[in-house]
Amino acid sequence: MDQLTENRPETCARLGLDCGTCVRQSAATVANLCRDLEPSGVRQIFFQLYPSAGCHPMLQTFELSCLGAVTPHKPMAHAERAGAAAA
Repeated sequence: MDQLTENRPETCARLGLDCGTCVRQSAATVANLCRDLEPSGVRQIFFQLYPSAGCHPMLQTFELSCLGAVTPHKPMAHAERAGAAAA
């Protein structure tokens, strides 16, 4: 068993990690890297990161954390116009 690549509740527990913290931190990282990710993409990434059936109950936590962390980013042109209008 490769504890560095195998995401399973038992493996994580042996390393002192709990599912909620692990999933929320992973979701925040995914959201940071993939800002325009659709919900179906979030689910696909979850199942790639956590293939163990023991992790699957955490899907909703991952989805909510990931989608909640994604904030729509504004193109720079809009930010510049807003700054000019305020001046």
